[in-house]
Amino acid sequence: MAVKKKPPASATKSVNVKPVQESGELALIRKLAEILNETGLTEIELDHKGAKVRVSKSVHSTTMMAAPMSQGHPVHAAPAQAPAASAAAAAPVIAGTPLKSPMVGTVYLSATPGGPAFAEVGSMVKAGQTLLIIEAMKTMNQITAPAAGKLVKVNVENAQPVEYGETLLVIE
Repeated sequence: MAVKKKPPASATKSVNVKPVQESGELALIRKLAEILNETGLTEIELDHKGAKVRVSKSVHSTTMMAAPMSQGHPVHAAPAQAPAASAAAAAPVIAGTPLKSPMVGTVYLSATPGGPAFAEVGSMVKAGQTLLIIEAMKTMNQITAPAAGKLVKVNVENAQPVEYGETLLVIE
């Protein structure tokens, strides 16, 4: 893409300056960024005739939790490492291959409402087997197993919204 240089400041004072038209590539990137903002998506990738364009944005979220109501008991300051230690004890580490969400959407564990799940915890799955569906922008996207193995953990519930990069399940 060629870079257009601005004319010297003296030249712009005496000449009517027209806005510089954007190149096709820049206009496409701007349009994709507008779509991100309008839809709430965090990433868009376009592959057209061998040209690939990916536009993504970082989303910073803050989770707020209500403090439990006091029942008249004195409040004591806990050591700084206590919450980290209890969180580590509460969430056991599961070995295996995590399957992360490739997009933002709503996850479905079966093909039809009330139908049997694609796979249950403890079942053996084959590489390429459909494990769940993510609906994004009215499109149903089948999410398949990246490898063969045993399904050891499912971190989502049916019809739950999911974020890009969220661990959906683990295959051992």
